[in-house]
Amino acid sequence: MSDSSALHHLYQQHNGWLNTWLRMRLGNSSDAADLAQDTFVRVLSARNVEAIREPRTYLSAIARALMIDRFRRRAVEQAYLDVLALRPEATDISPETRLLIIETLTAVDAMLDELGERTRSIFLAVQLEGLSYVAVGERLGISVTTVKKHMVRAITHCLLLAQG
Repeated sequence: MSDSSALHHLYQQHNGWLNTWLRMRLGNSSDAADLAQDTFVRVLSARNVEAIREPRTYLSAIARALMIDRFRRRAVEQAYLDVLALRPEATDISPETRLLIIETLTAVDAMLDELGERTRSIFLAVQLEGLSYVAVGERLGISVTTVKKHMVRAITHCLLLAQG
């Protein structure tokens, strides 16, 4: 069986189940249908569809990751809109610019999520709060050397993501 016919078979056998599974979790058939389609698009990139032994487990794992991405993106977008609403002056941003901002914020959020908890809190304290390494060390009860080590780790991670 070719990969395309295996994918067609997988879709026929499990699309209904996946839509129902997603609808139960999302409470909305439109979002469920979108995520089901996105799930099968991801399956398209799989090297060997025929090798999938547990299709529902495989599909639900992909769909779960896509749901998490969607929830994270919506949370970032809502936080951005909340900050805009607090601004005293009206902000007129084109839909294209807004999309770029949301995509950038989502990428930054994902990057920060990949850092360990301590590295992330140190990085944010230095970068967002403007604290010195000494102040961060005092706040967290760690040495300046440890703060520097975590900052190197975070900045290296940022640079590797920017290159890749």
